[in-house]
Amino acid sequence: MSLKGKTAIITGSNSGIGLGVAWEIARSGANVVLNSFTDRDEDHALAAEIAKETGVEARYIKADMSKGNECRALIEQAGVCDVLVNNAGIQHVAPIDEFPTDKWDAIIAINMNSAFHTTAAALPMMRKAGWGRVVNIASAHGLTASPFKAAYVAAKHGVVGMTKTVALETAEEPITCNAICPGYVLTPLVEAQIPDTMEKYNMGREEVIKKVMLERQPSREFATVEQLGGTVAFLCSDAAKQITGTTISVDGGWTAL
Repeated sequence: MSLKGKTAIITGSNSGIGLGVAWEIARSGANVVLNSFTDRDEDHALAAEIAKETGVEARYIKADMSKGNECRALIEQAGVCDVLVNNAGIQHVAPIDEFPTDKWDAIIAINMNSAFHTTAAALPMMRKAGWGRVVNIASAHGLTASPFKAAYVAAKHGVVGMTKTVALETAEEPITCNAICPGYVLTPLVEAQIPDTMEKYNMGREEVIKKVMLERQPSREFATVEQLGGTVAFLCSDAAKQITGTTISVDGGWTAL
C-alpha cells in the first residue's frame, strides 16, 4: 500500500529507531514530521535530506516529550496526523531502592505519558480524515522484565496496556493501534557502547556482541532500524487492517524464552 498523501508524525526521530522509521515511511510515500527536543540546523537538515531523497514533504518540529503541553502542540502544529509513531524514549539503570526520583519521573513522562498526550491529540484528526494508524514503539521490556530497569519496564508495560485500550476504543473505526516490541537494535547509541563493552570484558567485537550484549536475544543478531521501519509500514498497509490492539515482537526470539 502506498501512503502517498498521508502524513506521519514520528516522535524522537532525529536519530536511531525513530529516524529509521521516518525513512521507511517516507519511502512508502507518506509525508513525515520529525521531532526531538533540540532545534539544531542538523535536525532540519535531516528533514530536508529525506524530502530530497524520497520526494515527500518532510519537516522537523521541536517538542519536548517530557511535557504534555508540548506533546499536544506537536500534533497541533503539524496540522494533520494520519500515522502517529510514538517512539521517544530514554533509559536509566539502577536498583529500585537507589533509583533517582527525577530519572523515574522523566522516563515515565517521555516513554509513556508522551504517547498518551500525542494519541489524545491525534485521534480527532484521524477520525476527521476517516483513517488512522497509531504505532507505539514499546520494547521486549513491555512484555518481560530485567533487573535495574524499573522505570523503563513500567513505562513500556504501560504503553502496551494503553495500546490495547486505544485499539478497543477505535475498534469500529478505520483506525488501528498496535505496539512494536523490539529487542536490542543496532542504533548509533548501541554502536557507541560496543568499544567500552569490549574493553570491560576483554573480548573482541563479535564475541562481546553475541555473549554479552545479545545474551538474551536468541538470534544473537541485532534488529535493524530498517526492519522496524518496515514493520511500521506493514502496520499501515491494507494487509494489517484487522491487526489492532496487539504487539509485534522484533526481538530475535527474546520473548519466546
